[in-house]
Amino acid sequence: MTHSWVAATVAFLATAAGTSPVAQAQATCRAQSGASPPHVVELYTSEGCNSCPPADRWLSSLVHRDDVIAAAFHVDYWDRLGWGDRFASARFTERQAQAQAYSGVRYSYTPQVLVDGRDWRRWPDLPAAARSSLVNLSLQRSGGQVTWRVEPLPGAPATLALWWAALEDGHSSEVKAGENAGVTLRHDHVVRHYDQVAPWSGVATRPIDLPPRGEGGRALRIVAVVTDARTGVPVQAVQLRCAD
Repeated sequence: MTHSWVAATVAFLATAAGTSPVAQAQATCRAQSGASPPHVVELYTSEGCNSCPPADRWLSSLVHRDDVIAAAFHVDYWDRLGWGDRFASARFTERQAQAQAYSGVRYSYTPQVLVDGRDWRRWPDLPAAARSSLVNLSLQRSGGQVTWRVEPLPGAPATLALWWAALEDGHSSEVKAGENAGVTLRHDHVVRHYDQVAPWSGVATRPIDLPPRGEGGRALRIVAVVTDARTGVPVQAVQLRCAD
């Protein structure tokens, strides 16, 4: 029996079932954590802040890094100064304020970069990665549903928490007012959907409720970050990029 005959048979059966082989392959995709957690980089930014574009550009340069998971949270406290950032959310402003409990600073500012939960002012440099994984974390999309699963490993914190975000790349805005008036800004890693999971202990598996596509049909890149619920420090993270 030849490989070509087998491939033709699979294609015929898939077509008869109303699903192409390509669609079958794309129906499910999965991401699994590795032995060493990636850096988790959070940027708190705003289109109304004229010191933010350099940080935005730096974050865009991280798109293809496998050892970094980045997310741009656009805060809304700049909106009252003349330009409404369409990506901004009060929830992201609240998240930045909550991070003061563990980030090492007691105030919010932009652009602020957190690396692995700590305030980091030495970007574009990043710290050396030398941590070992304390949990197994996976993300899987099957059709329109995304599911995460966490399994603690020896040495894991007694209580874990998780946050997830759906990101979009390739956005641009022509800013017409405020400090960046007349400037075209480009954004990647833009957080469009976000939620937190309350602390728990042990193995956990839960679904994520998301639309199938982002703005303008953009692909949604999903990231999940497991943290030590006591300190807020990330212990593992993965991102899911699906082909369709």
